[in-house]
Amino acid sequence: MYKSTQNKIITCFLILGIIIISLVGYIYIKSISNMNNVNEIIEISKKYIIITLIAFVAITIILSEILKKVIKKSMVNIVKNAGKLVTGNQPEVKLLQEGNRVKNEFMSAFDEATLEMREHLKDVDRQKKQIETILLHMTDGIIAFDLEGQVTHKNLAAERLLNLSEEDDDFEKVFSKFNVDINLEKIIYLEDWTSSDKKVSIDDKYINLLFVPYKDNNQRPAGVIAVAQDITEHVKLDNMRKEFVADVSHELKTPITSIMGYADTLLEGEYDDATKTKFLNVIASEARRMAKLVTDLLSLSKYDSNKTKIEKTEFDLGELVKKCQEKLQIEIDKKHHKVENLVTANVPLVYADKSGIERVILNILSNSIKYTKENGNIKIYVGFVYNDAYIKIIDNGIGIPEEDLTRIFERFYRVDKARSRELGGTGLGLSIAREILNQNNGSIDIKSEVGKGTEVVIRIPTKK
Repeated sequence: MYKSTQNKIITCFLILGIIIISLVGYIYIKSISNMNNVNEIIEISKKYIIITLIAFVAITIILSEILKKVIKKSMVNIVKNAGKLVTGNQPEVKLLQEGNRVKNEFMSAFDEATLEMREHLKDVDRQKKQIETILLHMTDGIIAFDLEGQVTHKNLAAERLLNLSEEDDDFEKVFSKFNVDINLEKIIYLEDWTSSDKKVSIDDKYINLLFVPYKDNNQRPAGVIAVAQDITEHVKLDNMRKEFVADVSHELKTPITSIMGYADTLLEGEYDDATKTKFLNVIASEARRMAKLVTDLLSLSKYDSNKTKIEKTEFDLGELVKKCQEKLQIEIDKKHHKVENLVTANVPLVYADKSGIERVILNILSNSIKYTKENGNIKIYVGFVYNDAYIKIIDNGIGIPEEDLTRIFERFYRVDKARSRELGGTGLGLSIAREILNQNNGSIDIKSEVGKGTEVVIRIPTKK
């Protein structure tokens, strides 16, 4: 109200000023229109200027007084209204109170919504960091592509597995170098495709690539996620399984073929007793060899499936080695080997599966006897180091080539297959020995040099 009145007064003042100036100017022009004397014109101009100033001063004084009265009246009205508000009996007061209540409720709701929004943002940020941490430490590689094929995210595992660089920033650059027959549009837009996987080989690694499309909140295609999995160990195990099946088939086929051949020969005609005995001896030998092979396979199967129950006891390792030597004494005498058995003093009792350890010692010692030429030397040491007792068997036999040392514990692996079969070996002895020692917390190490001999060290714990 005050501002409105003030604006009106100022407007009136301007209008009156314009009217006065216009009127004085009109009179002034009329007065000097018929004058030719310059001095008279100057005198009249001074008079009109003085009159104009006096008029402005007078109008200003009048308007100032009017403005004072208006302001005073406005102040009085404010005081009166303030008194009414204090009493609280007017409708305006109730309206003001209701407005304050609504305002307070609104502010409270706003503060609550702000708090909830902050908590929600914290939740989102926490989940984001969790996902980033998971992706960072995953062993599988993750790469996300948008609809244009641009890389939007990739973790360290993906960079390591796929040998990615900074330049590999789109779908084509990432997968074209692997000759992967995959199309981004097909993955995204073909409805009958839910995923696609490809296997690639990178250096000495085998990688399985899985491509999965993803959608946005409106269920529209948004891009593709590629998952890279290192399946090198799976491929190696699968290859070993295939080789194992092939080796088993071959090892069983050989004695079966011999048995069938000699048996059919005996059935086809009459032979003298000496020939029959010779054929029957071959059949019996091949049957025993096949039985031993099946027994070894069953043993390995039990160790693989942890179905073998072992009973650990305390026993004297030196006495067990002497017992094993006595069991093989006939074979030692046949080849005229010189065997030295040296047991150091104070070897504590070992804690292991006695029958299993005996089988390991017999296997290693029989190998030394088989692959050492006649009149050879074999030394057996039994001792104790830290918490382990050890058996060291050293021979001066034919030895093992260096390139074969890393594979001699593989199943059916033999350095000289023909010679091994001739001597009755199945190629499973060392594999079984290592499995037995693993279950007894022991170990086996082999060093060898072709033409000079082999050294085998077996360690067995002495404490429970």
